[in-house]
Amino acid sequence: MTGPVSGRRDGELSEDLVVEPVGKHADRNTEFTRFVTEHQATLLRAAWLLVGDGHRAEELAQQALERTYVAWPRAREGDPVAYARRVLVNLRTDTWRRRRREVLLEPAEMHEHSPQHRDAERAGDRDRLVRALAVLTERQRRIVVLRYLLDLSEAEVAAELGVSVGTVKSTASRGLAVLRETLATIDGGAS
Repeated sequence: MTGPVSGRRDGELSEDLVVEPVGKHADRNTEFTRFVTEHQATLLRAAWLLVGDGHRAEELAQQALERTYVAWPRAREGDPVAYARRVLVNLRTDTWRRRRREVLLEPAEMHEHSPQHRDAERAGDRDRLVRALAVLTERQRRIVVLRYLLDLSEAEVAAELGVSVGTVKSTASRGLAVLRETLATIDGGAS
């Protein structure tokens, strides 16, 4: 809706145009709030799997949602979940690049930072998975998380990370081999 608004400036009558959005994208905040409500848990899970720490995952997911909100007019036109996930992965990569050297703890030294679970067995499985993921290289971890834990296709992972499908296949294969070996060691040591 538009309309003139009269007022005085320096003794003159002025006319200002007031513009209010109308149509399907009228309430950006409501639309984005609905998006966050539906997909925040998925993004937080992805962040947690990428960093292996609950507090850092919450910060990473929050930053990704902030950037997605800023770009919401563009993000909502395509697949907003894919857009937010891409922002999440890029933020993680930027963090790694800034530090240039990530200090990963040995699986035996990791503390329990995973979200609370009612089922102790499920929490134990998550603990073993996070410990095993910590052994992977940064690239292997990103590809394994996107491909197998977030269930993206090889082409989608390649597009998300800006690498070839062949790189995704070979890195995922090597990463899975390391995971199998690490999980066997963790499970063997727990017995």
